[in-house]
Amino acid sequence: MAVNPSTSRLVALTCNAAVRSQAIHGVEASISLRADSTLAISYRLIADINRLCIPLAAVTRRVDGLWQHTCFEAFIQTNASPDYYEFNFSPSGEWAAYSFRGYRDGRPFYDDGLSPEIVVRCDADKIELDAVVRLDRLPALRRGSLLRLGLSAVIESSDGALSYWALKHPADKPDFHHPDSLALELALPERSA
Repeated sequence: MAVNPSTSRLVALTCNAAVRSQAIHGVEASISLRADSTLAISYRLIADINRLCIPLAAVTRRVDGLWQHTCFEAFIQTNASPDYYEFNFSPSGEWAAYSFRGYRDGRPFYDDGLSPEIVVRCDADKIELDAVVRLDRLPALRRGSLLRLGLSAVIESSDGALSYWALKHPADKPDFHHPDSLALELALPERSA
């Protein structure tokens, strides 16, 4: 079930039933398409943070494999193409980007101008991560198209168990790449301001 197209949304992510952590009370995200062709995503993890493994602050840089630990993810596609992008944002400030030609048919995406802006705030009962992605750096996105988005999170408990959170879980096992996981729609303007 897709949400009506708009330029901003606030959504709750749900946990896949496979692994649950009693330390996590909820994960939510807000997303906003800005006039300057950027996508602003804010994640909020409400939890007993001391019972989770949270990556320590690091130099903001591109790092692969972030999904193996606590990280927040965004999948971006237009309704006009099977191509899509995956972004991983770690509470450490590190990030990764991947480009896909179809379901799980992808590779790391390199673009010197892509580096997302990431801001992280932590306290005892929540982590907030804000990320801004420049959509004009993603060649598969076409102006005037409808963006299909999947927002998700991988949360690692202090015992090493991973829980998987997403807008929608279309399969029994977590699969953020599943086309039905891209359950949020935003209208991409015809031109930038």
